[in-house]
Amino acid sequence: MQAMYLMVAAVVAMQHPVVPRVVVPPLAPVHAALEGVGALDALNAVGPWDGGSLQDEQDPTDSLWRAARRAFNRGDYTSAAKLYSDLTRRYPDVARAGDALYWAAFALYKNDDLVRARSLLITQQDRYAKAATLRDGYSLLARIQTALAKQGDSEAAAWLTEHAQPAQPAQPAVPRGCPDEDDEDDVRIAALNGLLQMDATNALPILKKVLAKRDGCSAGLRRKAVFIVSQKRGGETEDILLDVARNDPDSEVRQQAVFWLSQVGSDRAVTALDSILRSTTDPELQDKAIFALSQINNARAAQILRDYATNERASDEAREKAIFWLGQQHSPENAAFLRGLYAKLTREDLKEKVIFSLSQMGGADNGRWLMDIALNEREPVEMRKKALFWAGQTGGNLEQLTGLYDRMQNQEMKEQLIFVYSQRHEAAALDQLIRIAKTEQNKELRKKAIFWLGQSHDPRAAQVLLEIINP
Repeated sequence: MQAMYLMVAAVVAMQHPVVPRVVVPPLAPVHAALEGVGALDALNAVGPWDGGSLQDEQDPTDSLWRAARRAFNRGDYTSAAKLYSDLTRRYPDVARAGDALYWAAFALYKNDDLVRARSLLITQQDRYAKAATLRDGYSLLARIQTALAKQGDSEAAAWLTEHAQPAQPAQPAVPRGCPDEDDEDDVRIAALNGLLQMDATNALPILKKVLAKRDGCSAGLRRKAVFIVSQKRGGETEDILLDVARNDPDSEVRQQAVFWLSQVGSDRAVTALDSILRSTTDPELQDKAIFALSQINNARAAQILRDYATNERASDEAREKAIFWLGQQHSPENAAFLRGLYAKLTREDLKEKVIFSLSQMGGADNGRWLMDIALNEREPVEMRKKALFWAGQTGGNLEQLTGLYDRMQNQEMKEQLIFVYSQRHEAAALDQLIRIAKTEQNKELRKKAIFWLGQSHDPRAAQVLLEIINP
């Protein structure tokens, strides 16, 4: 179970290359490990101990434990380390002995006494496998090893290198008891994070081994390895990520690789994303590739999205995504493309997405285009209503919008205009609602205008409603 203990602890990266693997000597007995701690200076006064003497028949360690905790809480880490280690040295067989080692190591860590802290944590792992703090101990050890490796400690560097290596599965299928792939305490992940800024020549072979794994239990580890690879700016990065995006059996791992290709942002990354978009049949991977291309500020990436939006062999869902992300880029080229694309489309869901995307871009040209669609009687009514709605929502010319009402012959379009007026806060919009409520011959349209006047908090609307009630 040692392989299940940490992720975040070792994000601080090493700055020294991995040294040849060092053989770690056998773990020392607990008393030997505590020998250095026993040489600490005499305790500062820590006050009276609660809970009676150490000879308490129920728990002889209780007072010593609470005294250590008080010292730790007030920041007296030297005293806390001495008290916790005294407890383990004097009572090595009690249940608290293993946890006391962890807290003694934590206190030493807070005092930057990293070598002694490491020794205590290794002893905890060796002697107290059932300690409640064992998982936390692995987490702390990874942080300490990373800090020591950064200082040039060869034993720490060897530990990180060793624990970053992928474990070999006992069988091809996911074994029973497979650890939670999202467990943040996986010690191998901690070690990989410790390798984050090591020399790529040494780090990449280890990461490749991790990513070559195909068993279910290593999926979480592979996701983290993808992130680490993406931080390395080198010639191999795109090749590794592309291989993972195409071949990893886990969908989320593949999607992570595609996402990080977008962060690389190079010409090779754009080529890789284009290849994935053209070849994959996985809808989720297609979505990620489209998103990744949209995040790259590159003329070629935008052209790939435009080409995909016109590709009638692609799924409507994927084309909708491409149209949406083109609309988020707010470029004149994309706007002109989408306006031209609309006339070529036959499916209403795609046409609706174009209307929405152009409304999000804003601009006078797009505003006029929306109004043209709204007025075009050859267009389906639903498309005209959508164009009218978004023209109103995105600040379309109110004078033009109010002038449309009397020109419209279609009742559905008039109802949509009434709704558009209700969503605007200008006085002219309220004036138009009042006029419709008072003079419209169509009772249904009058009722719509009266309803929306009732939703207004303007005193003029209240007065009009009173006049209608009491003519």
